[in-house]
Amino acid sequence: MSQSAEVKEGAYGVVVERDVMVAMRDGVRLATDIYRPARDGVAVEGKFPVILERTPYGKTLASRSEVDRGMTKARPRPEVAQWFVARDYVVAYQDCRGRHGSEGKFIKYLSDGEDGYDTVAWLAAQPWCSGKVATMGLSYAAHTQGALACLAPPALAAMVIDCGAFSNAYLSGIRSGGAFEMKQVTWAFNQAKESPHARKHPHIRKAMEQENLIDWFKAMPWKPGHSPVRWVPEYEDYLFEQWTHGAFDDYWKQPGIYAEGFYDQFADVPQIHMSSWYDAYIRTATDNYVALSRKKRGPVRLIMGPWTHGDRSKAYAGDVDFGPAATIDGNLAENWRVLRQRWFDHWVKGIANGVDREPAVRLFLMGGGSERRNADGRMDHGGRWIVGDDWPLPQVKFTCYHLHADGRLDPALPAAGAAPLAYDYDPANPVPTIGGPLTSGQPVFEGGAYDQREDERFFGVRRPGLPLAARADVLVFETQPLDENVAVVGPIVVKLHISSTCVDTDFTAKLIDVHPANDDYPRGFAMNLCDGILRCRYRRSWEKPEPMTPGEVCEITIEPFATCNLFKAGHRIRLDISSSNFPRYDVNPNTGEAEGRALLKRVATNRLYVDAARASHVVLPIVPVSALKFLAQGV
Repeated sequence: MSQSAEVKEGAYGVVVERDVMVAMRDGVRLATDIYRPARDGVAVEGKFPVILERTPYGKTLASRSEVDRGMTKARPRPEVAQWFVARDYVVAYQDCRGRHGSEGKFIKYLSDGEDGYDTVAWLAAQPWCSGKVATMGLSYAAHTQGALACLAPPALAAMVIDCGAFSNAYLSGIRSGGAFEMKQVTWAFNQAKESPHARKHPHIRKAMEQENLIDWFKAMPWKPGHSPVRWVPEYEDYLFEQWTHGAFDDYWKQPGIYAEGFYDQFADVPQIHMSSWYDAYIRTATDNYVALSRKKRGPVRLIMGPWTHGDRSKAYAGDVDFGPAATIDGNLAENWRVLRQRWFDHWVKGIANGVDREPAVRLFLMGGGSERRNADGRMDHGGRWIVGDDWPLPQVKFTCYHLHADGRLDPALPAAGAAPLAYDYDPANPVPTIGGPLTSGQPVFEGGAYDQREDERFFGVRRPGLPLAARADVLVFETQPLDENVAVVGPIVVKLHISSTCVDTDFTAKLIDVHPANDDYPRGFAMNLCDGILRCRYRRSWEKPEPMTPGEVCEITIEPFATCNLFKAGHRIRLDISSSNFPRYDVNPNTGEAEGRALLKRVATNRLYVDAARASHVVLPIVPVSALKFLAQGV
């Protein structure tokens, strides 16, 4: 159980050196603000460990991650820096290459390995540095940590990696199952407006503000030079490079987007990998933990909450509330700053504060609540923290649930000779995304847990009020109401036997917790847990895509994100199969044209085989409820 860190409040004031231009190996200089301990406005003598955060979002601007429970506005970075400085650290915030005050050209993710390494080396060489540099940061500032750790700078001493540090951006983060993640599109548009080029030329910023991104999403596919990002060419260039780079080749094996290719040389320092069940970086966090905890002394720790991206001080995600135990604050630590401070105090300064005795794995098990509508209008799903020695939990039992022609989801094998199920997938009418593990999607989409019902809040809905299950292109499989509580904790794998009338198409899978009806939710509540996709041209190889033979039956594997959910007695476990989930993923036009360059669309008749010889199924990681280890509540 965590304890509050002992601190000497106000031991130091702070002095700031702003816009220190730190030279990289190629001569490009990156703007860096350095916050140092001071008394009476003068920096004190002595050597201190440094905490570094590298960000593309503006080193002087507030980070959305710097909030405590109950706060409505993020704490400014200078205030965060002052808090750590008062506890005997130097803090450095740096603008990434080509962003805000830094020189150079911005190419998303790909320069952050060498730039991070050079920055750590520069900091360690300063007379006020103890020679130890720790890193922290959310999202892109987590990716920058992973990038520099791939090159293992000698002075790196500890990391707190929050929702990022791509294990393999081809498999999760930029692409997923061969499809392109559309959060990269919304991010490019939104951040291009804040680029140095747009700030230098006000008419460009004004032009981009007049673009309606929602209308542009309705006008896909886009063409280079004729997209809403065209106003800032370097952003459009890197976006289309990612979008059109379909095969897994050397492009995807660079530091910054491919930690798994550098695990052997990855920095062997104490590190926390953190994400959440409605975040885009679940696979990144769990894959990095699994590999690095086995290869490194570390120690390496894993924390997985129930939140959306970086919202660790909120107890809800979308329309679902997980209760007061859900936040970092008051459960894993006094607050987010204290959690990081205690980690750095122990592993960088050597302070005995008990961090080394905390569990290797801390997971929030969603479920167990009243299922009624709370005062904020959200469904009370509830939940508690559980702990483990490893991921997946050693006590997990991977269990097959088969898809049956009558819509059942059941451990029993399907009948011999059962007829396949078929539907028409029309890329002009994709299944709309209703929440999920999403980030950076504004103003087009947002993540979280929602009843899987069309709602005017979501892009692409055509029949508000109707459940997605009513669509002809969504196949629904569900268990009977459960006789007892079932805990599903771990990675999900879906094996399907399929065919199509087209040379390429997608298949999607979504795991859902079906809550029974009550007075607050008379139609029940079909709560999305996780989802995944496979673009069939990559069914045999990520490196060598190949077309399908129309009508030929193939076995494919879909890997939705992991989850951690208690299905209560009376609930149903449901799996939805379809061929689109837009705008979470780009739409497959079914024509087999090059990725990101298709101009045509074709309706595909897709078939799912559910007979004994071709037993499509989902593998669920079930942990006996009696084997779960619950974390003591409070700190």
